[in-house]
Amino acid sequence: MRRDIPLADLSDFLALPIVAVLATYRRDGGVLLSPVWHQWREGGFDVVVYPTDIKVRHLRRDPRASILVYENEPPYRGVEIRTTAELRETGGLEVIREMAVRYLGKEVGEAYAAESGDSLLIRLEPGDLRTWDFSDDF
Repeated sequence: MRRDIPLADLSDFLALPIVAVLATYRRDGGVLLSPVWHQWREGGFDVVVYPTDIKVRHLRRDPRASILVYENEPPYRGVEIRTTAELRETGGLEVIREMAVRYLGKEVGEAYAAESGDSLLIRLEPGDLRTWDFSDDF
């Protein structure tokens, strides 16, 4: 197993539309794990959510978060970031459209984005970073 792979060496992996797992913290300290769409952009992950999403309430109270992106087939590459999340305005529908097209394809993604309402961007930039793959094992 290779570890501590530079993110630059994982750019093709980070470009894949893999559903990620976002961890936020409940009021009682328990962890909520949520499947999320993501986009790697400018050295961090973007996740788009609705303003009423429970993840937003969690992050407003406790901004600690982790995101995990990994492959289900060889070479089983993965990235985990533990960080302090930032909530930002999306700046319009373009971010939503890009994300929806990335996961759903052009036609369905554009239709999905057109129907979307207000949203917020969760920005996760590397704090504690863990990367790996098993390419040497195959």
